[in-house]
Amino acid sequence: MILDPHHLSALAAILRHGSFEAAAAELSVTPSAISQRIKALEDRVGAALIHRGTPCTGTPAGLRIARHAEDIGILEAKLARELTLDQREGSTRVRVALPADILEILFIDAMAQAGDILFDLVIDDQDHSAEWLRRGEVSAAITVGGQAVTGCDAIALGTLRYLPTTSPDFMQRWFSDGVSARSLSRAPCLTFNRKDNLQKTWITAQTGSRLSPPTQFMPSTNGFVEASIAGLGWGMNPESLVRPAIADGRLCEVIPDTPLDVELTWQVGRVLAPALAPLTKAVRRAAAQTLIAPNRSD
Repeated sequence: MILDPHHLSALAAILRHGSFEAAAAELSVTPSAISQRIKALEDRVGAALIHRGTPCTGTPAGLRIARHAEDIGILEAKLARELTLDQREGSTRVRVALPADILEILFIDAMAQAGDILFDLVIDDQDHSAEWLRRGEVSAAITVGGQAVTGCDAIALGTLRYLPTTSPDFMQRWFSDGVSARSLSRAPCLTFNRKDNLQKTWITAQTGSRLSPPTQFMPSTNGFVEASIAGLGWGMNPESLVRPAIADGRLCEVIPDTPLDVELTWQVGRVLAPALAPLTKAVRRAAAQTLIAPNRSD
């Protein structure tokens, strides 16, 4: 099936901005023209592509076709560069899924080193970023573990180490008699969102029990660290973010020397891998500066 590139660009713009008006402004046409393009595209594929609302969102078919349109843009930009057909300055757009921790720790550095790329980032829990790839809604992702998503190249980045941390005052209040299954079941913990299982995974590893302690939801990487320092709860924080606070006494480990190590993998659609090679190189370089190297043991 051959799809009109003007129709595809209209769909992608709507999903980026959430409205027909903003898409029209980006593409320098009227909202009526955008509406006509979407109707023509929906007629062509025989399915609804947009949930009209505030904001507008894509149906499963719409999201898949929008990702296809952006993939075509990546490949066309690479071809133009190789054939020196287009010397105009312009940016390739790529959609990437990754956990919030990874954005803070290494991916912003990778973005800065990746060259002329516009990013559309999908932030999700580390255990769920691979699902965006499987559904065909992103072109690349940083995922947990080494299992490759079908149709993707998988590159081991290294291990992100999390430490169970909180304030000294919190330790005195909740764990004065020691850290046990009983005290862990009562002490408030911090949780990034309802998909975040790091704290429960660590509890099970230490106690052998599956507990559900009281929880404060804190959907911010930096906020998570600050909440730990403020004594709002204990939580699993990336080692690189909390070492300074541990060193100056604002934080302490709930149980020393009990890290939780998470292996990270960069996965990119195989068809797009050559075109996104500069981004892959940048991600690997940033990971090498932050993560425990693959296959390294401590």
